[in-house]
Amino acid sequence: MDLMKIAEEAFATKNELPAFKSGDTITVAYRIKEGNKERIQQYRGVVIRISGHGNKKRFTVRKISENVGVERIFPMDSPFIESVVINKVGKVRRAKLYYLRALTGKKARIKEKRV
Repeated sequence: MDLMKIAEEAFATKNELPAFKSGDTITVAYRIKEGNKERIQQYRGVVIRISGHGNKKRFTVRKISENVGVERIFPMDSPFIESVVINKVGKVRRAKLYYLRALTGKKARIKEKRV
């Protein structure tokens, strides 16, 4: 069992991400490979959940693209994440914001916490 942990730590990427939580609006710069080309895509949306534990954590970001809700799951330790920028700090009382899936328009907004 200890050999597994040693191997995981050896191959782990130390990607320092800022501290964010559910309800925050973030921009994830994600490296995408298309054929032999590589580009960085900016994915901006609201964090609706953070799940997992330890180095296996992942977070789900939801955005609205052409009136369609799009969710994407990012692993915290992914080597393809270039950077994460916190745009707004949300004021929410839940850890999982699944109720946002049923809301549209102004009802789907999250209040901003003044920092």
